[in-house]
Amino acid sequence: MKNKTLFLAIISVFTLNFLSCNSFGEQSESSKSAEKVTKERKKSPSNNLGVNLPEGFQIDVFAEVENARSLAISPSGVIYVGNRGKDKVYALRDIDGDWKADEKYIIDSGLRMPNGVAFKDGDLYVSAVSKILKYPNIETELKNPPKPQVIYSDYPTTRHHGWKYIAFGPDGKLYVPVGAPCNICERKEEIFASITRMNPDGTDIEIVAHGIRNTVGFGWNPETGNLWFTDNGRDNMGDELPPCELNKLTKKGQHFGYPYCHGDSVSDPKFGSKRKCSEFTKPEFNFKAHTAPLGMTFYSGDMFPKEYKGDVFVAQHGSWNRSSKIGYRIMRVYIENGKAVKSEVFADGWLNETTQNQTGRPVDVLQMPDGSLLVSDDYGDKIYRISYSQ
Repeated sequence: MKNKTLFLAIISVFTLNFLSCNSFGEQSESSKSAEKVTKERKKSPSNNLGVNLPEGFQIDVFAEVENARSLAISPSGVIYVGNRGKDKVYALRDIDGDWKADEKYIIDSGLRMPNGVAFKDGDLYVSAVSKILKYPNIETELKNPPKPQVIYSDYPTTRHHGWKYIAFGPDGKLYVPVGAPCNICERKEEIFASITRMNPDGTDIEIVAHGIRNTVGFGWNPETGNLWFTDNGRDNMGDELPPCELNKLTKKGQHFGYPYCHGDSVSDPKFGSKRKCSEFTKPEFNFKAHTAPLGMTFYSGDMFPKEYKGDVFVAQHGSWNRSSKIGYRIMRVYIENGKAVKSEVFADGWLNETTQNQTGRPVDVLQMPDGSLLVSDDYGDKIYRISYSQ
């Protein structure tokens, strides 16, 4: 009996020590994970917008603009804003330097999906589905804007993916994408599912990239000069397929797979039998399906911690046809030696994952001269400024 009692006592002590050790190990690992999340995702103390940011960052409202979409900035600091769901183009000015817009001008109205805006040599350029418009010497006449000049009018008139993001490249040419006129289709017209470029006067238009379903954001790597662009994957292949993409153009004429192949190796169920995925340029990085990456920018400023320099910020507009929503956030893509190596959420909170209600949908990301970022939100009708203070 004494031996049995002693045996049970030893077993009890051993069991308690075993459980304590394992419990400690799990607690330690759990705490480590929680600390990492807290450190990286801490909500800024001055943030009352419900947006989560890494520690030291804060977000404020720069301006309220209905259906704010693409952004552009002039050398004098005027911010130009296009929209897709409405018909106007805006100009914003921060007069007193408090990082809030004091003046808002309507540059034009009655336009057809004037999503894209770009600025060059004193002139404002606006995309309106089939047309590219130019407003000469715009900043001399913000209160009484000039009538636009039509520099090009031969883009397709199709509304489906007809809205365009535009920007001037290092070569001085205006880059203009043309989305596919459908969810998934094969068209004979070469202009569809492409990126084009032209001279500032609308001449010498040419196609530089093919097989792109719908890019609504791009930028040039300041180190290599290569064009990088986002691309929205097709719908109706389920919740997890196909991936949305971040692509890199290294030579004129590359084909990125649409409508035959998606991501690295996802053959399209309707058109994939016609061509192999090995024929096409693979994405630089794959985002989760239906996140809808739109505007992007390479960070080159000095405000954020130095480890952010050279990385890409991407606005994910968010899903519309997924069983549970995804996106509605800003992603940071790490760039090493000219390649995208991983991504993480930089800013979120516009989507309540529990209720599935959204308060905003990020569209474009624009770096300001001081190194802060502007983010447009076409659902919340706002433009935010994200800044960093150690």
